[in-house]
Amino acid sequence: MKRVRLGLLGAAGGIAGMHKSYFDKIDGLELAAVCDVSDERVAPVAEATGARAWTDGEAMIRSGEIDAVLIACPHFDHPRYARIAFDAGVHALTEKPVAVTAAEAEETDRLYAEAQKEHPGLLYAGMFNQRTHPVWKEIKRLVAGGELGELMRVGWTISTWFRTQSYYDSGGWRATWSGEGGGVLLNQCPHNLDLLCWFVGQPSRVIAKASLGKQHAIEVEDEVSALLDFPNGATGTFFTSTGEAPGVNRLEIVGTGGTVICEDNKLTFLRAGTPVDEFTRTCSAKFATLPTTRMEVTPPPLEGPEHEHITRNFVETILAGGGQGDLIAPAPEGILGLELGNAMLMSGLQGSFPIDLPMDRAAFAAKLKELQAASTYVKPEVKEAEGDLAKSFA
Repeated sequence: MKRVRLGLLGAAGGIAGMHKSYFDKIDGLELAAVCDVSDERVAPVAEATGARAWTDGEAMIRSGEIDAVLIACPHFDHPRYARIAFDAGVHALTEKPVAVTAAEAEETDRLYAEAQKEHPGLLYAGMFNQRTHPVWKEIKRLVAGGELGELMRVGWTISTWFRTQSYYDSGGWRATWSGEGGGVLLNQCPHNLDLLCWFVGQPSRVIAKASLGKQHAIEVEDEVSALLDFPNGATGTFFTSTGEAPGVNRLEIVGTGGTVICEDNKLTFLRAGTPVDEFTRTCSAKFATLPTTRMEVTPPPLEGPEHEHITRNFVETILAGGGQGDLIAPAPEGILGLELGNAMLMSGLQGSFPIDLPMDRAAFAAKLKELQAASTYVKPEVKEAEGDLAKSFA
């Protein structure tokens, strides 16, 4: 294969515009087809790109005219189109989240495993683009390389996801139980939840407070505070909001070998001269200070948009005949962060009741259906709003 014929689902949407901006920079990628819900929406995109226009996503995927599909439609349709792609032997790259519920992600992963038997080499990737950022890659390297030792504590305050009411009013599906299935945890924070699990693994228990429409006229959560327990006894905190400005983005990971602090993309590593657990046991002084080396880490700059790196990796892996292990972000890994977000919301909806992980995935899916059935929220008139999507990434 010398090129990958790509189909773009949700081609008239905002995130699709971000993707289209870099397609011509990826060798071997041909945008062959674009699809949206109506001729009115998709025709201008087809005219601008020269790709064939479709209004039926399944028909596009099964047409034989594409080798891969980038799924950039509303959340609830992500697993549906991924499954159609599996059945058709078409490689799939899905926007975040991989699904709305971990139960549906689990079923999608099962069907993907089945499809691989019939279509060896079939790829299923997730658009967890922040895994490509040099700062996050360096943190992953430090943790995975053992330089932090055993995890003791993690804390992430991520409130730089500020959104105005105009943002929520700009789409009829946004911030509704039926249209989106959740709020900040499902729309903005999948990246942070994915990174958290990528760095230190999934917590074993969550206790959370989730505030519904605290800062906006919406029915879903726009602020969440969570306490985390990990299998080894380590603890954590997680706070996020779309109502704070200017907001804070500060990550701390504390291990027996030192502490990593990342704030505003500036990375500091406080390396312990002796592992703290060893120092605690062996030091004879009552008021000792652990010798520490402070290191300001400056990773190389990122070249090009983060999304471009994920798509390039996806295309290059297809062309090289590679497998899931060659992907930066295999989509089945997305279930970890998704389930963590589901657990936070489930805990918050039940008065901060503790939720063990892995959680009862079917119970959360049932709870979401209850919220959808009981919803009396009426979306105000959808209003087009100006905005550069590229500036929205925290």
